[in-house]
Amino acid sequence: MEKGRPQDRRVAVDLSEGFGERLLGQLLDRAHEMPPQLMAPLVAEEVRRIGGRDVSILLQCYEQLELVPLPGKGLTVGEALPIDGSFAGEAFLRKTTTEELRDDGVRLYLPLLDGSDEVGVMALTLDTVDDNDRRLLRRLAGLVADMVVTKGAYTDQFFQTRRRHPMSLAAEIQWSLLPPMSMTTPQVSVAGILEPAYAVAGDSLDYALNDDILHMAIIDAMGHGLNASVLATVAVGAYRHARRADVDLAELYAFMDRAIDQQFGPDQFVTAQMMRLDIRTGRLHWVNAGHPAALLIRGHRVVQVLENPGTLPVGFGGAEPLTFSMDLQRGDRLMFYTDGLVEEHRAGQEQFGEGRMIDIIEQVGPTVRDVQHMARNLSHALKRERGGSTSDDATIFLVEWQGGTADHLATLDL
Repeated sequence: MEKGRPQDRRVAVDLSEGFGERLLGQLLDRAHEMPPQLMAPLVAEEVRRIGGRDVSILLQCYEQLELVPLPGKGLTVGEALPIDGSFAGEAFLRKTTTEELRDDGVRLYLPLLDGSDEVGVMALTLDTVDDNDRRLLRRLAGLVADMVVTKGAYTDQFFQTRRRHPMSLAAEIQWSLLPPMSMTTPQVSVAGILEPAYAVAGDSLDYALNDDILHMAIIDAMGHGLNASVLATVAVGAYRHARRADVDLAELYAFMDRAIDQQFGPDQFVTAQMMRLDIRTGRLHWVNAGHPAALLIRGHRVVQVLENPGTLPVGFGGAEPLTFSMDLQRGDRLMFYTDGLVEEHRAGQEQFGEGRMIDIIEQVGPTVRDVQHMARNLSHALKRERGGSTSDDATIFLVEWQGGTADHLATLDL
């Protein structure tokens, strides 16, 4: 064999790096050991090298109302931008780049997506924009989103940026329990929202996608304040522990029930729903432990209230759980919620009620694109209809099933 032949075979495949790939590669190489406070100047430097300027990283506030600028060396820090009615908000809601023509160039707003969870928006200005710029900046925004999430585990700065008001200790505990508030795959999407964002205590939600089974739970611990938050913490911990032991729903309920009963006694309890959805077939199983019945939304209309004989709330001790099941149709949405959504009322007036809530669901549904958009708009619309008051925790947890497969995502296009 001639000495040059192996080298010739390697040359047949182009392994050279272009400018954009080198730029992104340097960012990725440095990100592993980079302390959080250096993320901003590094991103600003990356943008400067492609001719960009006035870089801002905007994070979603806890109430899902505004995009708040992250402070940092090299970043442009201005006013918070409303999610509704701004170019940045449009990029955030649509999960796609938007462009604003200005006298000094083109202002680009790129969604920061951690997987499918929306972290915020990156904004920058270029003199002109072509498809190569757009492709490179989309990839840069993906790396920035990953850094915000991973470096956020080492600093409080990102959490502080997202806060527009003081947060209670109970709310601090509850937010630390939560998974990402949205997840989107070709087969299934979920989204949640909690209010009051800065004073929530006993409400919580959780989910996990394990192979083809989506595990979900929504929890409402009795009481208010710190005690409710501690009760919810044990309930969520018990749920995750049992779920990860891969037991069925009946065993999962029994484990949670024992944990709450043994820790807090019979005078304290948690209402909850625990669900499992086979994302291949659309088969849903659930246990309702004293919780408001879920709503089935089909074609933007509430077509069924999933009312069944209930199981005792978690913590009453020794109840035999009742498990129910049904088959979803593609495009169906399920809405789980806590009673604070419908029980709010002003002094001397009737409760808000399920009927009024359903009317608003059917008004909002046709105006939104996905479950994250729906959860946000629905929560804000319901709060406005209640006169802006929320004396109790109120949580929405939405699921949309599309079925099919995501196998194509595991195949590279070369």
